Amino acid sequence: MNIEIELKAFKDKLDPKISAYFDRVIAEAEKEDAFVTDALRYSRSIILAGGKRLRAAFMYYGYIGVGGKDELAILDASMSIELIHSFLLVHDDIIDQDDTRHGVETLHKHYRDIGQVLFSKRDTKHFGDSIALVIGDMLGAFGNDIIFSSKFPLEQKFRALSKLQSIVSYTVIGQVRDVYIEYMSNASEEEILSMYKNKTAKYTIEGPLHLGALLGGAPDDILIGFSDYAIPLGIAFQIQDDILGIFGDEKRLGKPIGSDIAEGKITLLVSRVLRDGTVGQKKRIREILSLEESLREEDIREFRAIIHESGAFVSTKELADRYIEEGKQSLVKMQGKIDARTYDFLLSVADYMTNREY
Repeated sequence: MNIEIELKAFKDKLDPKISAYFDRVIAEAEKEDAFVTDALRYSRSIILAGGKRLRAAFMYYGYIGVGGKDELAILDASMSIELIHSFLLVHDDIIDQDDTRHGVETLHKHYRDIGQVLFSKRDTKHFGDSIALVIGDMLGAFGNDIIFSSKFPLEQKFRALSKLQSIVSYTVIGQVRDVYIEYMSNASEEEILSMYKNKTAKYTIEGPLHLGALLGGAPDDILIGFSDYAIPLGIAFQIQDDILGIFGDEKRLGKPIGSDIAEGKITLLVSRVLRDGTVGQKKRIREILSLEESLREEDIREFRAIIHESGAFVSTKELADRYIEEGKQSLVKMQGKIDARTYDFLLSVADYMTNREY
């Protein structure tokens, strides 16, 4: 399976459903408040501007994998994890102070700009953040409601909704650790990997797979098998995202290259420089991480050079590759226990990650 073609085809099926869902909630909002209506329209524009719908695809294939037959119902239900994703991204963009998402102004930046027009003498940053926070919460409520209103048996919906709350809770644990690691300006590799497990692996891969499988009535042994595949692969995914955040292409990434540096993030790459680098490399990497808004293009180039020269790039990439291989070996154990289409999809995701370009 060509995973890029498959995800594009899946996105082409799902995005019209997301748009139609927003048509309904926008029509309801119009009866109550014009400002909320506008905010929901803008939220839809951000969501549909980009994103691979990877989490929704994992949810879909988790259901197919356990023998689920109602493919239309699971396609509809998979919108839930995309709206939960949007809810969390809105909050994450405020925390990271990012002004763009998929090449579009983030929700808080958009309403900060509107606030400057409407309320120029007030705290417009607080206005933008406040609107984004509450609209983000609304998107989260929509995500829950989609599963609640789905066509699956009540017990299966209850288990999936319970799982969804767990996904969000673990993501919060990972996000909190991410924030205080940034403020402490230091972290052990164990702390960073634990953060990756909660913030990315459980949220991006394990959680969606479990949601779909639970809606399909999955037994516990299949859920365990999905976890054994998802956790190492999800950690590898975050390690690769950290590398792409410094060495990747801005258009493909959907946000400015080097934003992690400007935010002073202690990623695994940075941790390995601080562990293995020379005294001079360690000193300079900390200086660059403290530059914040004064970060220049030449600082990013120097940062990249230190990552390479210290050996952090190679050793971190090798670690990601080992995690991918661990996930693939766990998947092999599930062959014959899950639907062949799902096995093919999950294997193709792992193979794609193995060959991911930086």
